[in-house]
Amino acid sequence: MRISVEINGRAYEDDVEPRTLLSDFIRHHAGLTGTKVGCEQGVCGACTVQLDGEPLRSCLMLAVQADGRSLRTVEGLADDGELHPLQRAFHEAHALQCGFCTPGFLMSMEAFLRERPAPAEHELREALAGNLCRCTGYVAIIEAVESAAREMRGGDVQGG
Repeated sequence: MRISVEINGRAYEDDVEPRTLLSDFIRHHAGLTGTKVGCEQGVCGACTVQLDGEPLRSCLMLAVQADGRSLRTVEGLADDGELHPLQRAFHEAHALQCGFCTPGFLMSMEAFLRERPAPAEHELREALAGNLCRCTGYVAIIEAVESAAREMRGGDVQGG
């Protein structure tokens, strides 16, 4: 089947088998390897991307289902070479070790902060529960997301 998908503002068109996973299309057809494939069951969150602005597990969706739609991957977070506040905060807070899970965290949290710009810590912890990291204790990840949220709000104190 021939599909056309916009990824990070660029059109990608290719022939795919009907059973091709969206994660495989992103990585192998579009050549964007920031999206990671971990458990291939939708549990770990490493493959999280945004489809029409909403986060989803790309290992659970077929590429043909994204035909004519708009995707954003971790490669699309930076704006004209300037890191997104979440990317910068993860770096500054040392919120990653091996980095395999980081793209999924970034894509999940960017969408979460758009919906909830001043989350309480328990809301943040609940939102983070959909992404697994085997290297960190999550403390630095929570600090990074809180820091990015403050920056994205213009530096005000945490809301609730």
